[in-house]
Amino acid sequence: MNFKGLKPILYGGHEVWPLVEGGKGVAATNHMSSGAWAAAGGIGTVSAVNADSYDPHGKIIPQIYHALTRRERHEELIRYAIDGAVEQVRRAYDIASGHGAININVLWEMGGAQAVLEGVLEKTRGLVTGVTCGAGMPYKLAEIAARFNVNYLPIVSSGRAFRLLWKRAYHKVSELMAAVVYEDPWLAGGHNGLSNAEDPRVPQDPYPRVKALRDVMRVEGIADTVPIVMAGGVWALREWDNWIDNPELGQIAFQFGTRPLLTQESPIPQDWKDHLRTLEPGDILLHRFSPTGFYSSAVHNPFLRILEARSERQIPYSRVEAGVHTVQLDVGVKGKNFWVAPRDRDHARGWAAQGYTEALRTPDDTVVFVTPADREVIRKDQSDCMGCLSHCGFSAWKDHDDWTTGRMADPRSFCIQKTLQDVAHGGDLDKNLVFAGHAAYRFKQDPFYSNNFTPTVKQLVDRILTGD
Repeated sequence: MNFKGLKPILYGGHEVWPLVEGGKGVAATNHMSSGAWAAAGGIGTVSAVNADSYDPHGKIIPQIYHALTRRERHEELIRYAIDGAVEQVRRAYDIASGHGAININVLWEMGGAQAVLEGVLEKTRGLVTGVTCGAGMPYKLAEIAARFNVNYLPIVSSGRAFRLLWKRAYHKVSELMAAVVYEDPWLAGGHNGLSNAEDPRVPQDPYPRVKALRDVMRVEGIADTVPIVMAGGVWALREWDNWIDNPELGQIAFQFGTRPLLTQESPIPQDWKDHLRTLEPGDILLHRFSPTGFYSSAVHNPFLRILEARSERQIPYSRVEAGVHTVQLDVGVKGKNFWVAPRDRDHARGWAAQGYTEALRTPDDTVVFVTPADREVIRKDQSDCMGCLSHCGFSAWKDHDDWTTGRMADPRSFCIQKTLQDVAHGGDLDKNLVFAGHAAYRFKQDPFYSNNFTPTVKQLVDRILTGD
């Protein structure tokens, strides 16, 4: 018996459970997990963000960049991304064996997003049911979906964001908009759509926000049968009892991003799976170090603590003597045109004495103090940029026009492609960004996972359908 008589929905001409697998970043969701999710009757999601390709022996092909310029490496990246996502979709479709549905997920802020999406859809006609897309304002998503006759599912974090997308573009292709994904900006893993008007420290109840989204959709004439997918913080359907069959909200589906990480088919390394079982409440940090400029949620590990500490070793400066900037900085910099407050010069001297002898300028007229070794890594990562984002704060890359953001590269951030590829393929969890939703601590508390039990995707979906 399914929880509260949970009923299938019609999607892409098939009946599927209103359960969506979250499409997680670089190689954290692949054909094994998404194909199995679809085979279990849900909507599996292949991440089309620099997905893995395989050689003739089935081994993952490392994404190594050979070109000398960023623009040429960017073209290499697009080829890798298309080849990988096509391979993942084909394999996932085979695993699904006609059950459920296969979606792909792209981030609009990834480098070459439009070229990647078009390249993948061109080579997977008939295999992909829909495209979920967020991280930015993907106005062109509807137009691309229409060209390839696939459904699209925009990811938003407010009714206001959806209204902007609808008015500007989506009303022209309303028939292919299969659902709207509400991704909670406080609870979801990965990049979050927190606006400047919202306090990252004060989470809001998702119910009134989703109700407001439905109200906007109704005003625009969108039927209540078009689901809103609740994403972020979803663990057990029992906790969302008042959302199901609720006339205020219309049709609701649920996206699971974190729970599928700990399954037998999940492609993440074993030590990552093991670590998920150890997390406590508060171990996930909503931070703003990502080179995208978005807030994002990840395990609060030594990697993030290093970035926090780096930003704390930061002082403002002026090129001329002015205001409180009355003394010249005499450590970490070359030249005399760094005027700082006397107290900040004392801080800088203290950091230099601890080995943080290199001062790196930021786009905000500050300098941060790092070790010589850290400086070398930062500079190398910036010079090795392969253009994985449309706009990158860390390297100052932009994927169009003049190829630069016009701002100084920011040493307070990091190369996101480097770290996500590394952690997904066995890199040290303490030295990399480890994305996770804020409910990840529940692996340790949920009796379903006791005695080191790791379910198959089918067992997980069956468990979710009971309400637990």
